Amino acid sequence: MTLKKFFEENRAAALAFSGGVDSSYLLYAGVSEGCDICAYYVKTEFQPQFEFDDAVRFASEIGAKLKIIELSALADEAVRKNAPDRCYHCKKRIFSAISREATRYGYSLIIDGTNASDDADDRPGMRALDELGVRSPLRECGMAKSEIRERSRIAGLFTWSKPAYACLATRTATGTELTAEGLETTERAEGELEAMGFRDFHIRTVGKSAKIQVKKEQLEKILVCRELILEKLAPYYDGVTLDLEVR
Repeated sequence: MTLKKFFEENRAAALAFSGGVDSSYLLYAGVSEGCDICAYYVKTEFQPQFEFDDAVRFASEIGAKLKIIELSALADEAVRKNAPDRCYHCKKRIFSAISREATRYGYSLIIDGTNASDDADDRPGMRALDELGVRSPLRECGMAKSEIRERSRIAGLFTWSKPAYACLATRTATGTELTAEGLETTERAEGELEAMGFRDFHIRTVGKSAKIQVKKEQLEKILVCRELILEKLAPYYDGVTLDLEVR
């Protein structure tokens, strides 16, 4: 099946929209095919402000319908406890909220941006999607991340080169309870490095310390900026380390 064929057969859909590469391209494709597609952005404690800003900007640029759902992920104890299946419980909460809201507006089909490169065995959240009947057109059409990026680039979408982004909850070790304060600290600290020009990195929380994970090509920059990084992160952590097992 092609994406064009998918949208010919499904003329209306509610899209779980993150503002990332995959869901952005899917939204663009649906709008381009003249479908009645509405993007739903679920705003929780796990998304940084820049992701929300990108989602709003993208939907505006292509003239897509966008609805914002405010939802506390931490209100769910199973999510807050941060067990190995946290993603399952979080996805179920988010997609259930989308389904309830979409049903009010007559949408019976819920879709998401999972692509053919995503390994279902490594993503507990996919179990929740299966249980709720969510379809993944990019995956069904065999579209891998590299193809989606290239198609996005050709279409002139600013999202084509966005790094993959895992939610803020992934910065905290499994088994360590998630708190709003901890998530806010991570967002602010990563914002400090973002402002220094770093891209596609993570700051993991280890106790009261930070562990910085970067791509190999950014290692030299990290060392050059060592003193400034320590200064900027001092308000947030008792110590800062560099993970030499580069991402």
